[in-house]
Amino acid sequence: MIRIPQVRVVDEEGNQLGVMPTPRALQLAQERGFDLVEVAPMANPPVTRLLDFGQFKYEQARKDKEARRHQRSVEFKEVRLRVKIGKGDFDTKVRRAIHFLEQGDRVKVTVQFRGREVSHAYIGKDLLDRFAASVEDYGTVDRPAILEGRSMTMVLSSTNRPGVNVRKGDAEPITNKDAAPADGAAAAAAADPEMPAATTTGG
Repeated sequence: MIRIPQVRVVDEEGNQLGVMPTPRALQLAQERGFDLVEVAPMANPPVTRLLDFGQFKYEQARKDKEARRHQRSVEFKEVRLRVKIGKGDFDTKVRRAIHFLEQGDRVKVTVQFRGREVSHAYIGKDLLDRFAASVEDYGTVDRPAILEGRSMTMVLSSTNRPGVNVRKGDAEPITNKDAAPADGAAAAAAADPEMPAATTTGG
């Protein structure tokens, strides 16, 4: 039960109904067939919203499950090139790198030098520049080409990383007895139907 004497109310469509006595807000929710859910208990006054709480929790759980399913860690992949690589092999390596970048991974591209090839390092630099240009729609150069011993490497980062290391909060509703009024303005945030609920009553 919400014990705060007055609350700010947002209706089921996200429209601000203003501040009103809590009994009136509860009555309004009941008349419209919704629950009165406290979505911003720390605001002053607390912000409530008219919601079907059961449906809200179901949708929230479904979205959280979907977010966890798509959650993945960024991996580091490597593509190796030779100074004298042919066009067909080069195109194959480009397609492989694009696949990795589409998955949201970082790609380390390495040109390996053999024998005296290392004395012509500029060839490796040109090759890596051409490689970066070939995947520019999918990744950007995160670390420019660097000569390390008998190899030259650059690192590409994906520009298409949906769902990587992104997870919705797992906040659970709290009861009104755990919430206390405090200064703050959260009325605008209450218009977001995906905001975790704090207290529900009525319906």
